[in-house]
Amino acid sequence: MKIPRLFSSSACDMAIDLGTVNTVIYVRNRGIVLNEPSVLAVETRDGIRRVKVVGDAAKLMMGKTPAGIEAIRPLRDGVIADLDIAEQMIKHFVDRALDGGRFARRHEIVVCVPVGSTMVERRALRDAASNAGASRVRMIEEPMAAAIGAGLPVTEPRGAMVVDIGGGTTEVAVLSLNGIAYSGSARVGGDRLDETIASYVRRAHNLMIGEATSERIKCEIGAATLPDGEGQRITVKGRDLVNGRPAEVFITEAEIAQALSEPVGQIKAAVLAALEQTAPELSADIIDEGITLTGGGALLARLDEALTDATGLPVKVAEAPLTCVAMGAGQALEHAAYEAVLVNL
Repeated sequence: MKIPRLFSSSACDMAIDLGTVNTVIYVRNRGIVLNEPSVLAVETRDGIRRVKVVGDAAKLMMGKTPAGIEAIRPLRDGVIADLDIAEQMIKHFVDRALDGGRFARRHEIVVCVPVGSTMVERRALRDAASNAGASRVRMIEEPMAAAIGAGLPVTEPRGAMVVDIGGGTTEVAVLSLNGIAYSGSARVGGDRLDETIASYVRRAHNLMIGEATSERIKCEIGAATLPDGEGQRITVKGRDLVNGRPAEVFITEAEIAQALSEPVGQIKAAVLAALEQTAPELSADIIDEGITLTGGGALLARLDEALTDATGLPVKVAEAPLTCVAMGAGQALEHAAYEAVLVNL
């Protein structure tokens, strides 16, 4: 009797974008099945660490955990910082993506890696994926996956530029013929934007705020260019550094845009550096194709306008920037045309 494809091994092959902020999983023939924060809540008892919750539930606990429980993000700058915890997180997410693992125990996993990651960092990712039940682990560099997910013509003899702004890093790449003609990386991303906002609020308003509040400010009024006048205003709550009591202040869009000028400037510098290093024929293609932004950082208001002003080129945000990398890795897994972009380790 023929085994239905749903229950075959290949039906459970998957691509994982293991990001600093979010983990996104694409399963063959099913598309994106999981998109959750890369966070675990770990309880320590008698010297033994046990995972309590993972993903959305763990993120809600950040900054609010009692003694003995810690909310941990096991990745920093796109690479594993805590191998044991990262392995447990990957196993949890893979089991959830496969509906508790009831379809297949062994499967191929394609893992997305930062283009500037070292062999040691890549092997850590490979080992973590293998221990999560993978029979085969292959890798794809994040800018290439992002470009495929954004629908750029990476298999053609035509240059395309992608700027992938993740939680820990910004990766800039020029791609052509299933390869990366130029790549560069800057240690600036969504986390750096959050840290900059928290630092500004502490310095300008004597108010201590947590990660969740910084992220909310970024999402609600964060911008890459100054608005006309003050722009929007929001109320921010935290701890007053002068008297130690809870307090709230008003913060304007103009303040945050000014505070973010330094990290946004680093993103601009990385893009300009890439353009300076790009071959003339590829540069000519980029004039027509423009620059495509992917990753969560691409959602920063008016970032495309800021980059257009800096480069003089058309800049667009991908249709689904948060899931572009996972989508692209999944398409590379499914389609033979992209076989050349997958690397065995």
